Amino acid sequence: MKAAIISLTEKGRELSAEVALNAKAFSSERFCFQKHSDSGSRCFVSLAGLVSDIFDEYDALIFVCACGIAVRAAAPHLKSKTSDPAVIVIDDCGRFVIPILSGHIGGANALAEHIAAAIGAQAVVTTATDIGGHFSPDSFAAANELIITDMDAAKAVAAAVLDGEKVGFISEHEYVDLPDDVSEDNDCRTGLYVGTRDIKPFPVTLRLLPKNIVIGIGCKRGTDCQAIENAVSYALGNAGTDLERVCAVATIDLKSDEEGLLGFCEKHGLKLYTYTPDELSDTEGDFTASDFVKSVTGVDNVCERSAVKCSGGRLVLTKKAADGVTVAAAEKPLLLDFERKQI
Repeated sequence: MKAAIISLTEKGRELSAEVALNAKAFSSERFCFQKHSDSGSRCFVSLAGLVSDIFDEYDALIFVCACGIAVRAAAPHLKSKTSDPAVIVIDDCGRFVIPILSGHIGGANALAEHIAAAIGAQAVVTTATDIGGHFSPDSFAAANELIITDMDAAKAVAAAVLDGEKVGFISEHEYVDLPDDVSEDNDCRTGLYVGTRDIKPFPVTLRLLPKNIVIGIGCKRGTDCQAIENAVSYALGNAGTDLERVCAVATIDLKSDEEGLLGFCEKHGLKLYTYTPDELSDTEGDFTASDFVKSVTGVDNVCERSAVKCSGGRLVLTKKAADGVTVAAAEKPLLLDFERKQI
């Protein structure tokens, strides 16, 4: 997680430095008002202008100021609880850390608790499931890299939990620490299904789609971003998989500076992992070998081997080639943990 810490006063500047130093679970960049800045921060003269510039660039915005100031600064840029960054407020004296937006999906609640522990403050969490110690489908999905396919169903499940109903749970993946609010009983009125099949095992079903596909990519030198985009779309279409499920991209280290590949990853917010020819050669599996690829790269297959190496799982899509680009996909194993927190 990448956070922006924004302060307006001298006390706020000092506190922003303390947060950056002691809160280790995320990377941060400090933004201080021009009159109260230091060498470790970037200064600004207009809060509205700053927030407009950086709102979509960070996973979390941490304001050291009054709640009203933070709300007014963030409000013009809000789109959806599924995409907005976490927004957190810390008072100037560092007594309270308050998550005000994206508490569950954006991870603001867990982030606030982490910051509070780091600076000796009190986290003020107001979401109903959290203050009651109940299961939150939003938080569970976010912490376990699951895609919420129906926000109305997510709200219905959360409402059922707050009304004291048991909610059902069916998963294609292993899981641990099932909470008291959640049951393996299929007769529940509402429930969660984690998997890729288009089924509704409960009258009200929240289907959570695993975001656990790693795509391996090989390409000719100088291949542009659009060619890579087209090849990936073609390959995933063959696999019946959406780009939304992709969590990472992998390739050989020879392509670590490939502009088209880097542009594709940046466009879709995906991290690029690279491996040496020896690392790829040592990856076990049944791969589509190419003597030509080996003569150029030192390994007989780049896309399949890198996908498997990065995912630690199995191939779900063998090599597909289009316009000088090869694409393969592997599925990363999942262990769902109901106690996991998103930070």
